[in-house]
Amino acid sequence: MKIITILLAEDHQIVRQGLRVLLESEADMKIVCEAENGRQAVVMAKEHKPEVLLIDIAMPYLNGLETARQILQANPSSRILILSAHSDIAYLEKAINLGVAGFLIKQTSASMLAKAIRAVAQGKTFFSPSFSKHLAEYEKGIGGGSSGKNQSKKLTSRESEVLQLIAEGMANKQTASELGISIKTVEKHRQALMDKLGLHDTAGLTRYAIESGVIESSVQSTTD
Repeated sequence: MKIITILLAEDHQIVRQGLRVLLESEADMKIVCEAENGRQAVVMAKEHKPEVLLIDIAMPYLNGLETARQILQANPSSRILILSAHSDIAYLEKAINLGVAGFLIKQTSASMLAKAIRAVAQGKTFFSPSFSKHLAEYEKGIGGGSSGKNQSKKLTSRESEVLQLIAEGMANKQTASELGISIKTVEKHRQALMDKLGLHDTAGLTRYAIESGVIESSVQSTTD
């Protein structure tokens, strides 16, 4: 029996442990590495080269969509399956545009999750059945797309990282330390974000980050 190697990226430890137990109860699946944030997932993907990457969409420091983008830039053949607590069509469209292999809402059953992983490992795509109508419309070219998605496409990978950290309440010094860049470079990225998005303060950047799915609405900046 061929064993499917899996990277599991989920920031909530209890959820991550639960997923590990569920997946390793399947005879053909093995978790080879676990990440608690997107930045770890990017590094582990390069190091372990798992067959399937199961990535939560809402993670600190680097959200699931940006994580997927960076992993796919480094290795376009990566098979990524996104997990989301919300059936938000904008998130689905962004994921499809990135080139992920699948998208599941967390309310799905354990058996469907296993089925999705096997499908993705075989080179197929797999999306939650609740998305079927929208997917059909999207494939016909009438699914549309949110303005938030189109705006996000203007941002570089680094700008997206800086945006998330700012929106999570990190000061420039903290952001610089987290990304391994200078404070001056952070300030340049911050200004570029404001210029591109037509915004003028941290509160505006945070609102944009929430509306475009960079962070969840429960995560809000405490600085300005």
